[in-house]
Amino acid sequence: MEPQNDTQILEFFLLGLSEDPELQPLIFGLFLSMYLVTVLGNLLIILATISDSHLHMPMYFFLSNQSFVDICFTSTTVPKMLVNIQTQSKVIAYESCIIQIYYFTLLVGLDNFLLTVMAYDRFVAICHALYYMVIM
Repeated sequence: MEPQNDTQILEFFLLGLSEDPELQPLIFGLFLSMYLVTVLGNLLIILATISDSHLHMPMYFFLSNQSFVDICFTSTTVPKMLVNIQTQSKVIAYESCIIQIYYFTLLVGLDNFLLTVMAYDRFVAICHALYYMVIM
């Protein structure tokens, strides 16, 4: 009987952006501020679309869905990165990595689908303006 390799991967070692401990708070603050601006900006778009009845049109419906997907999209990776920067941890469990990749890929596909539908919506609005309300 030949020996088999039964090695299992339990976690991955992550390479950081910088090994310098003085830069870690700066990197953490930079990524946290970018994440908060992204989430708050997208929440404002969703809130504006919901609160104003003039914006209850297909284009703004797709825009608010796009904003929601962008919030989910950034929330799949950035919080784990912020925790790793803050705790000086450089590992991620195999299961966590697979889950993160799954949701990241799913949301990229959904993002691309929404962009395609939004492009079709604009095409119909420009090229078939008289039939826009019937088609959409």
